[in-house]
Amino acid sequence: MNDTSSGDRGPVDLQIDRPHSARIWNYWLKGKDNYPADRSAGDMVEQMVPGIVDAARANRAFLSRAVRYLVAEAGIRQFLDIGTGLPTVDNTHEVAQRIAPECRIVYVDNDPLVLVHARALLTSSPEGACHYVDADVRDPDHILEAAGETLDLSRPVALMLLGILNHVLDDDAAQAIVNRLLDALPSGSHLAIGHPTAEVHGEAMHESMRQFMQRGGTPITARSRGQLERFFDGLELLEPGVVSCSRWRHESTPFGIPPEVSEFCGVARKP
Repeated sequence: MNDTSSGDRGPVDLQIDRPHSARIWNYWLKGKDNYPADRSAGDMVEQMVPGIVDAARANRAFLSRAVRYLVAEAGIRQFLDIGTGLPTVDNTHEVAQRIAPECRIVYVDNDPLVLVHARALLTSSPEGACHYVDADVRDPDHILEAAGETLDLSRPVALMLLGILNHVLDDDAAQAIVNRLLDALPSGSHLAIGHPTAEVHGEAMHESMRQFMQRGGTPITARSRGQLERFFDGLELLEPGVVSCSRWRHESTPFGIPPEVSEFCGVARKP
């Protein structure tokens, strides 16, 4: 994988003594890139919010379904995936390039642990491209400038914001980030958002987040369905709208509609 970053940071402190959201998700997804502080915090959240592990896995499955739709049905061949997280199974480029090997993907994260793993594991097909940008979601201008070295921003792009806007606590700031990124993308581009919500487990979700932050974890917030719908203002929100990740165009089974999980999502097209 080629790397487009903000430079060599030199030695970094991975802060393995405090919980890290990407490593907790890695733990919930049965990965190996986590530490005792992450596992302890993950277990704490699971005790307070039964089903949180199912939510993490439903979010990952949503990513796969959304990318398959975007490539196979919407004809998207470029992805800007912000908030990459630790690589696991069926990453964005793997799903996209399995259908169309020429797809080009730019991953963005500002975590040194993610950077190390991304460089090692996120490798492109020969026909496409897969690059990493070391940047913070709060700096959309830098993200767009760096992504433009790999993506043609005059052609449709799928903007993937899964599990990242929840770390921008201020609603207006989060909305401004989404607006700035979308303003730079042409008609036919798509926005996919995945975000934790308290609409399923109520106060237990808020309390688990408070305790997570008290342990030194990255600041995080939950948002309601209505708050998430506002991120899609001015766009063509695809059916079934903003729903539980488990219910976005889910595969039919003999067991009926999947239960709701505490991660909501949506996909929309820029007209």
